[in-house]
Amino acid sequence: MGMLDAVAGRVAGGATVEFRPTGSSMVPLIRSRQQVVVGPVDPALLEVGDVVLARVSGTVYLHLVSAVDPARRRVQISNNRGRVNGWTGHDRVFGICLSVGGTPRTGSARKSPAS
Repeated sequence: MGMLDAVAGRVAGGATVEFRPTGSSMVPLIRSRQQVVVGPVDPALLEVGDVVLARVSGTVYLHLVSAVDPARRRVQISNNRGRVNGWTGHDRVFGICLSVGGTPRTGSARKSPAS
């Protein structure tokens, strides 16, 4: 189990978690090892541009919502460099990024019952 799997488990259980993800796929929104805070989310409120913690095809990502399909209760997940990871159901969206580097993400707090 990777670090993001462990974080996803905690957030799915209702916790708000602060951690430092690694990688460059979300630059410049999130730099490698930059502090982020992720809390539970109501997936029905998600919009394109939200940064979420979600499982797509067995892998947990902290990536962007690039499309929403409310009728089928799913969202499309992509990185910030144009790569689409795929569609995932609301049941596999664990949380929303509430802040990056101490700066709140606009609109995310109203989508999280933890805020």
